[in-house]
Amino acid sequence: MTVTIGVHNSNPTLYYLSRLDHAAEELAKVGETVVFHPYTDGVRTGRLLSEGVIDFGGTGSTPPVTAQAAGHDIVYVAVSAPRPEHGALLVTEDSPARTVADLKGGTVHLAIGSWQTHLVAKALDDAGLSYAEDITPVRGGEDSERLLREGAIAAWVAQGPQLAAALRTGGVRILVRTGDVITDRSVFFTRRDLAEKRPEVVEALVRALGRADAWAKAHPREAAEIAADHQGGTVDDWETALRALPWSIEDVSDAFLAEQQQAADVFVRTGFIEAPVTVADAIARRD
Repeated sequence: MTVTIGVHNSNPTLYYLSRLDHAAEELAKVGETVVFHPYTDGVRTGRLLSEGVIDFGGTGSTPPVTAQAAGHDIVYVAVSAPRPEHGALLVTEDSPARTVADLKGGTVHLAIGSWQTHLVAKALDDAGLSYAEDITPVRGGEDSERLLREGAIAAWVAQGPQLAAALRTGGVRILVRTGDVITDRSVFFTRRDLAEKRPEVVEALVRALGRADAWAKAHPREAAEIAADHQGGTVDDWETALRALPWSIEDVSDAFLAEQQQAADVFVRTGFIEAPVTVADAIARRD
């Protein structure tokens, strides 16, 4: 069997795993080989798994929930440690907004469908507001920072090197720190058939994830150079962003499942997903 791992720029562990030999080495121990399938939008991960395009993927907290809501039979296999400094909801220094409730009626740029939706929806929900009714969420892009600084939008969720660059430039401030609202873990999942019929393959993949994280933690400058060369931005901003990540892989715990269930419940209340999801269904069944 050749295991196909999906890789996109928004999942740092898989991004570096695809540039190292760890997956090939670990899978060889169980008699398998590996290929990487690049794609641009992590939100598609559940569908790609169901269609058999990939066998294993990773995203933030939101895509697995929306995948379940769409009927994809995914299974969680591992998560990262919390990433409290991975991103933040920014406003301009002179913005009148002092709490997330002050964004009511405003436009917020974010990566819709990613972990950023979880952050904004949960922050608003905690303040008694609705993601669906009280703000206008718009998919962010290369012009989001400029629009924020010009006053054309109320807030912007920045992450990684974009966050580092914006804070370094100045003129913006953090309205909502990610770690104050959600744990913002990287989440790794697969199809049920692979998880239940070939658990040794999944275990090999999780070992490879851990090795990739250990490499990135030990080589932050080299990792930053790779990302800056491939994705743009400065090496210094990338290094700042990468050093803020925990680079640690953990088992799927009851606490994590509870976090995801809370997210799913918020998404139902706001209409981001149409029907309730039972997150605990997305775990492997053992005989």
